[in-house]
Amino acid sequence: MNFGARKRLVDGIATLGRMALMLGEVVRSLFTHRLSGSDLIYQLHFIGVKSQSVVLVTGAFTGMVLCAQTYFQFHKVKMDTATLAVVSVSMSSELGPVLTGLMVAGRVGAAMAAELGTMRVTEQIDALRTLATHPIDYLIVPRLLGTVISLPLLTAEAIAVGIAAGYFVGVYLLDIDAAYAWANMLRYSHAVDVVIGITKAFIFGGLLALVSCYQGMNCREGAEGVGKATTEAVVISSIAILVSNFFLTLFLTQLLA
Repeated sequence: MNFGARKRLVDGIATLGRMALMLGEVVRSLFTHRLSGSDLIYQLHFIGVKSQSVVLVTGAFTGMVLCAQTYFQFHKVKMDTATLAVVSVSMSSELGPVLTGLMVAGRVGAAMAAELGTMRVTEQIDALRTLATHPIDYLIVPRLLGTVISLPLLTAEAIAVGIAAGYFVGVYLLDIDAAYAWANMLRYSHAVDVVIGITKAFIFGGLLALVSCYQGMNCREGAEGVGKATTEAVVISSIAILVSNFFLTLFLTQLLA
């Protein structure tokens, strides 16, 4: 291993360690600091309410495309009526939480990193410390809680809209028999699929908020530093969601299924 690769490895491990320390401070703050209700409500509105349009459009067209593509493949082997069962299971446990997490990471994660990075560059975070206000308590905790609460709710909406949109395409555009479609959906879809999806969304929310806040709080000086922190927040959050999804799928499926 050359010097450059070794340095990147050490820097990556150090970054993970600092993120773990930040998470520890967040947990400590939850038990020792009284959270401002107005700050949490603002974050819930910004993260949850204002992300609904993006999430609903993503969920709807994902369900429609998934239904159409599955139908075209299943039609070759005369399994048309199983199409909507595939849509239901896929949206509930995989596509719903993952795509919702990626959309929120692109919209909210970038905003968090840019806002906190700007505050760091303009020394507003240092000003908070001089006023005896811990930045973790005031800036990080409301954002992390807002994301952890909002993402499962957004995921539930995406799942419902995706299944409904897939049903519309399958029954009304592709002429799948509605009775058989419902029967197969009820036969192969289970509540545990939704539980897996919501659990994933909860963890994805914590990951993307932690990564985005860390990047913003540790960005370099200047406009270039803020831009780089914003880009890295979105990229790292997206990768973290995709990587963790694999391990969560293995673990939760064996645990709950």
